Amino acid sequence: MSHDNRRRTRPGTPGRRSARTGTEPVTARSALRSRLLLSAVFLPVFAAGTAVFGVWAARSGPGDTPGRGALVTLAAVCGALALVAALDLVVVTGRVRREGAGRR
Repeated sequence: MSHDNRRRTRPGTPGRRSARTGTEPVTARSALRSRLLLSAVFLPVFAAGTAVFGVWAARSGPGDTPGRGALVTLAAVCGALALVAALDLVVVTGRVRREGAGRR
């Protein structure tokens, strides 16, 4: 008796990483389009936030409120979120293209 270690998936199911357990719906839809939309919307928002807080921090004086440290922190957080949104946009775009190629 030989065991086949390859994954048993239906043909034409791109992105499927493991065999179905029987508990998930057969017609489940991917959230890739929603992730694509959210990344596309929030990437420019966080990039603009990074620029605004960075310029504001550069122009703030010693007695200004909020202080320079808080503004730099906000700029760094916005920059990190912009980076995450950009990476997610790249990953999701690649997955959408692969799924689209698998349907043809």
